[in-house]
Amino acid sequence: MKEINRQLLTGERALFGESDTHITECIFENGESPLKHSSNIFIERSLFRWKYPLWYSKNVSLYNCTLFEMARAGIWYTDNIKAENTIIEAPKSFRRCNGIELNNITFTNALETLWNCCNVSMKNISVSHGDYLAMNSDNISIDNLNLVGNYAFDGAKNVTVNNSRLITKDAFWNCENVTVSNCFITGEYLGWNSKNLTFIDCVIESLQGLCYIDNLVMKNCKLINTTLAFEYSSVFADIEGKIDSVLNPKNGTITADYIDNLIIQPDKTDPDKISVIIRRSK
Repeated sequence: MKEINRQLLTGERALFGESDTHITECIFENGESPLKHSSNIFIERSLFRWKYPLWYSKNVSLYNCTLFEMARAGIWYTDNIKAENTIIEAPKSFRRCNGIELNNITFTNALETLWNCCNVSMKNISVSHGDYLAMNSDNISIDNLNLVGNYAFDGAKNVTVNNSRLITKDAFWNCENVTVSNCFITGEYLGWNSKNLTFIDCVIESLQGLCYIDNLVMKNCKLINTTLAFEYSSVFADIEGKIDSVLNPKNGTITADYIDNLIIQPDKTDPDKISVIIRRSK
């Protein structure tokens, strides 16, 4: 494998089409698309300071690297990329990529990141300013994600999220086949217009959340400060503790210790199609 070590690489397409190369302790700056159309590239302890560093690439590994703010739209149309112990300051990273493995990554400005990607594995990830994270992406596996950013996972399919903390308004909209386990989630209007959405052992705060869902399943979850929940949802929920208020679920079964305000309006929904089980009185 070719070696490139401790080089300052400048100018547009500095290493265009590079293949079978180990790049160590290099700096890419003052030039767009330095590794466009590259393949079989191993990059470690290197810095990217300009736009579009990895487009149309294949089989790329990044270790202990940094993508600065101007390395925006950095990784698009790239297949089979692995990044570990890396800081990504740039927005709009990862677009239309297939085969992404991320481990111990810090995104400091993740606006419009991971759009239209598929086959994504994420572990030990910190995301700030992550509006619209993973929009329209498919087949995503996540463990230990700390996310601050609204509208996450809009339109995503086949998603598992475990052991995570999500500070995100309007998360999981328009989704299909999502399972979220052992997570803390806070944000308004959680999960609207989705299908096959499951929460297991989660703590959730959401104003008017969990509405307009086809097949919402909740197992051993807690709802804190969650009001007007389940409107027009097909819901099968087992809630530990109370629910502040429930509004016009479509059908299914809701089990809780008690519900402060249960609103079922016969002109809006069929009361015969919803079963409410209260385990104890106040």
